[in-house]
Amino acid sequence: MISEREGKSRNVRRFGVTLATLVSLVVASDLAAQDTAAGDQERRFDLGLEVKVNWRDSEDVRFPSPYPFPPASIPVGEDDVFLRTVEPGSHFEVSVITLNLGYRFTQRLEAFAKIDAIDLHDRNPTSEDREIDVDELWIRWGDPWAPASVAESAGGYVKVGKFGKFERQNDRHLESYGLMSTTFNRFEDFGLEAGADLGRFVYLKGSLTQGNPVFMRDPNALAGDNGTPDSLLFPSDPEVWSGVPILYDAEVEYDIDFEEPEVGIALGARWQSQVADRAVDVMIWGYQRDLQDTVELDGTLYGGDLDLLLGPGNTDPLPVSGVEKEEVGANVWLYWGGFSAFAQVIDSDLAGMERTGWELEAAWRFDLPVAAAIGGRQLFSYVAPAIRFSELDPEIVGGSSKYPTVSVRWDWEKIDAGVRIGLWDGLDLTAELAQHTFVVRGEDRHMDEALVTIRYRR
Repeated sequence: MISEREGKSRNVRRFGVTLATLVSLVVASDLAAQDTAAGDQERRFDLGLEVKVNWRDSEDVRFPSPYPFPPASIPVGEDDVFLRTVEPGSHFEVSVITLNLGYRFTQRLEAFAKIDAIDLHDRNPTSEDREIDVDELWIRWGDPWAPASVAESAGGYVKVGKFGKFERQNDRHLESYGLMSTTFNRFEDFGLEAGADLGRFVYLKGSLTQGNPVFMRDPNALAGDNGTPDSLLFPSDPEVWSGVPILYDAEVEYDIDFEEPEVGIALGARWQSQVADRAVDVMIWGYQRDLQDTVELDGTLYGGDLDLLLGPGNTDPLPVSGVEKEEVGANVWLYWGGFSAFAQVIDSDLAGMERTGWELEAAWRFDLPVAAAIGGRQLFSYVAPAIRFSELDPEIVGGSSKYPTVSVRWDWEKIDAGVRIGLWDGLDLTAELAQHTFVVRGEDRHMDEALVTIRYRR
C-alpha cells in the first residue's frame, strides 16, 4: 500500500519527467529550425572574472545554550557551551574568486556556469566545506527575463539545471544579506523553471526543484560551524564558533535525489517607461514541499530538515507538527532614475511552525563628474549609498526547552547601511555596517559587524 505522502511525491516526479521530456522536444525542434549559417553568426562565448577582498570586524557576543552538552564538548577555559560570534575581531581575507562562463548557441538557447573558489562567506554548512563550488550551472531556452523589463511580444523560457530562485533579489547594492534573503532564497536550487508572458505586462512562472535543505547559520558574513567534530567532540578552542544562528534554506548538495521535490509558482505584473529609466515589477509567489526525515550534509554530524528540527538524537525537538514546508510571499522591484528599491514580505509554515518577515532595501546612485582618469578611464565614477531593513518573527513556542540553538526562536531585526564607490573601470569599494537587534528573555540584545569589500569585475 502506497502512503499518501509517497503517492504525492511520485505524482510530482512523474509530472517533472513529463514536463522535462516536452521541453527537450521543444528545444530540439527549435534547434532543428535554426538556419545553420545564421546560427554560426549568433554563437558567442562570454568569460567573466570577479574577485572580492574583505576587511571584516565582528563584535564578540555569546549566549549560553540550554542543551546539556557533555563535558568533552565544552571548550577549554569555558564552563558552558555558547552560541558565539563566528570569528570575533578584525580580519582581512580574500572571500571569493568567481569565474562566469556563458555560451549562446542560438538567439534563444544559451548555457551558463558560475564557479566559485574560496567562497568563504557561502561555505555551507561549515567552514570546512568545499573551496571550489559550482554555484550555477544551467541551460535556458527562450527569451531572457529581467525584473521590471516589459516583454516586446508574447514569449517565454525554460531553464534546467542549478539556478537562483525567481523571487531572489539579484541586484543587491550591499555585500551583506538581509534576514529574508538569508533565510529563504540565498542559495541556488536544482531542477526546472519555466515562465510565460500573459500579454506584455503580466507573466507567470513555475518551478519543480529538489528543494534546499533546512539547516542553520549566522546571518552575518560567516556561517559558523555547527555539528562539526571539532565543535562537538574535542575539548579545544575552535577557530570558528557556531555563530548566533537562524534557520535557513541551505545549499543543495551534489547528490541530487528529488525525494521530496519542491513546487513553486509566481504571478507578476510589470511596467516600464518608454526610455526605460523608470520601471516597476510586482510578484506574488509560493513554494511547497514535504520535509525529508533527514538530509545528509557535508562536514556536520547534524542532518538537515526534520532531523535538525527534532534536536540532537531527535530527543529535544522544536514544536514540530506535520512535514509540510510552505512559503507565500510578495516582491516589489522599483527603478526610478538613479533610485532603486526592493521589498519582500514572506509568510512561512515550517512543519507547523510559523515564521513571518519582511525586507526593504533602497539605494541611490549618483554619477560623479570627471575629476581624474587613468588610461582614459575615469577615477571615482559614482557613489551609491544604500540601506536595508529586515525583520524575522518566528512564532516557535513550545517543544523542548533544551533545544540547543535557542536563537532560532528569537524575534530579530537587522539594519544594513553602507555605500558603494566606483573606484575605476571594473573596480569598486563597498563599506557597510550591520546592526542586529534580537529579543532574549524580553530584553533587546545587539550584535554588530563592519564589512569593507573591494571588488574587481572583468
